[in-house]
Amino acid sequence: MENMKERLKEINKNLAKFKELTPEQMKVFHEFLEVVEKDSILSRKQKELISVAIAVISHCEWCIAFHVKAALNLGCTEKEIIEAAWVAVLMGGAPALMYAQLVLKAIKDFTK
Repeated sequence: MENMKERLKEINKNLAKFKELTPEQMKVFHEFLEVVEKDSILSRKQKELISVAIAVISHCEWCIAFHVKAALNLGCTEKEIIEAAWVAVLMGGAPALMYAQLVLKAIKDFTK
C-alpha cells in the first residue's frame, strides 16, 4: 500500500498539469469547488466527512488521501473520519471496507 502522502503529491502534480493544459476548465472547477465547500447549511467539516465517505464508496485512493488530509486540516478527529468511512461501508459492503483500510493508512501517514 503506497504512502498516502505520495498519493497527495501525485494529485497536486497532476492538477497543476491540468491547470497548465486546460486553465479555463480548472478555473471553473475551482470556483465551483469553493462555492460547494464553503460553510452554509452544512459546515465545511461536515462536508469533508461526507467527502471521505464518498471517496471510500467510490474506491478512489487519491480521493481518500485528499479528503482525509482535508478533514484533518479542518480539525476532524480520527474517530469522526473513521465513522464517516463506516457510513460508506454500510452503503457499499465488503468492497468499501477494503477501501476503508486506506482511511486508516491516510490518518496514520498524515498524523505521524
